Amino acid sequence: MPIHNQEIAQQFEEIANLLELQNANPFRIRAYRNAARSLRDFPREASSLVDASEDLHQIAGVGIDLANKIEEVVKTGKMAFLAKQKKKVPETLTDLLQIPGLGPKRVQTLYKKLHIKTLPQLQQAIANHKISSLEGFGSKTETLIADGVTDRQVINERHIRAHVAPYAEDLVKYLKAISGVQQVQVCGSYRRWTETVGDLDFVVTAKKAESVMEKMTNYSQISRIVSQGPTRMTVILKQGIQVDVRVVPNKSYGAAVHYFTGSKAHVVALRKRAIERKLKVNEYGIFRGSKAIAGETEESVYKALGLEYVPPELRENRGEIEAAEKHHLPRFVEPSDLRGDLHSHTNATDGKNSLKEMAQAAKASGLEYLANTDHSKRLTMAHGFTAKDLLKRCEEIDQLNATLKDFTVLKGIEVDILEDGTLDLPDEALKELDIVVASVHSLFKLSEDKQTERIIRAISNPYVSILGHPTGRLIDRRESYAVNIEMVIKAVKDRGNYLELNANPERLDLNDVQCKRAKELGILISINSDAHSINGFSVLETGVHYAKRGWLEKKDILNTRSLSELKKLLAKSRK
Repeated sequence: MPIHNQEIAQQFEEIANLLELQNANPFRIRAYRNAARSLRDFPREASSLVDASEDLHQIAGVGIDLANKIEEVVKTGKMAFLAKQKKKVPETLTDLLQIPGLGPKRVQTLYKKLHIKTLPQLQQAIANHKISSLEGFGSKTETLIADGVTDRQVINERHIRAHVAPYAEDLVKYLKAISGVQQVQVCGSYRRWTETVGDLDFVVTAKKAESVMEKMTNYSQISRIVSQGPTRMTVILKQGIQVDVRVVPNKSYGAAVHYFTGSKAHVVALRKRAIERKLKVNEYGIFRGSKAIAGETEESVYKALGLEYVPPELRENRGEIEAAEKHHLPRFVEPSDLRGDLHSHTNATDGKNSLKEMAQAAKASGLEYLANTDHSKRLTMAHGFTAKDLLKRCEEIDQLNATLKDFTVLKGIEVDILEDGTLDLPDEALKELDIVVASVHSLFKLSEDKQTERIIRAISNPYVSILGHPTGRLIDRRESYAVNIEMVIKAVKDRGNYLELNANPERLDLNDVQCKRAKELGILISINSDAHSINGFSVLETGVHYAKRGWLEKKDILNTRSLSELKKLLAKSRK
């Protein structure tokens, strides 16, 4: 089976962390981090380049040394340099890096000064207030680390869907290649496009179930077989993902797919509806007495219950059954409906590619316009724009637009929201732009009242168009900051602003429930990539599927409009 970019990127990130714990050359560390990011963004698998003897240098930031390491991983599944670095650093130190607020430098200091190398030792040091006594830390940092420990403990052991997708697709291909296999479907939360996935459920139809079970035991990515029966097997993949494979007869395929897709709340609600009609529904079909009346397809399951077919993304028992009964389900937005992207970055700040390259990539992705929204000056690590920089960028955009055909770059900025709710750049600079995305990038631990007041004040600025990644969450890494999101959404409505659904799989912010609430209030949402490279626009598809979970239709999405319609709406958002 192929080694995926995600795996290689994880190994490069691990090397960077280990090197930083050893005080290695910062340029060398940065090279590994940049390569990891490039690999995650790259549209092809690096393994396919190796197999075809193609140049790995086409991956941004990958030179001769890193190319050799990629080839080594692809061919052997291992990286000798990583194994060597692991021997130099206590294994538990890398576990501490998973705690928000603890980077390699702080972990290194804690290890050298307090001999902390495990989570229990860290918790004990926090309890005894030993961390605050260290030079360069203080009580605020100690509290930040304590909060990080708490955040890490409440995050479930789930996998970001986008990270799991390559392994799910590999197993689909493997199962479909087995002689006698007829149908294969990944079910569960993966099929419902939830942001994270606990395990992977596969439903298979085949002429002989025993052939599927036998072939599954030979699957190269299996680390451990948990259980095995005549028609079902549970395994753990080498990547730590649990997989359940079930073989069912064709006559039960639709019922089984429906049952194992879930959600549990949706399935239970349908079961109750079936009972009211003197029917029984389970993973084998829908029965009247002992007679099966439906189950070969999912459509037949819903039809037997007097319902319109409910797409997987909606199956959360949030009103979809009532809507299906009345034929009032939403007509979903589709990836092809998006005509532009209103949040992107270039190498002028923390992106990887030039303005022209980003525009060309967006056009190649089928888009008609792109907002260049590089960071403002507050983000010094991202080399954010000053007002002077922004003026120069506007001139560059004018020059570029003069050369582009059937495509337009919009002048924009992702401006930082400061602690008091003011913005990081003066109004005189912002008023020259087509679009202003206002976002929180710091001070995540403010009280709910202060954070809410801060954001509402920011969106009250007359030049703000969109509130970017409104809750600040990073899935599996950082919880949303404390904010009264209902008050924020209502303030957006009152002030005529728009909300972002950030399509980055590690954000997906707003979440699905909040998207549905915004729709109810008539607020338009912009599905944005937040692309930092030419490969970053691919996440828009994830954003669209997630928007479906929020019941969003084409008419609910800001960037499904033509450029002329969009400009009118952006102008309208200005006070």
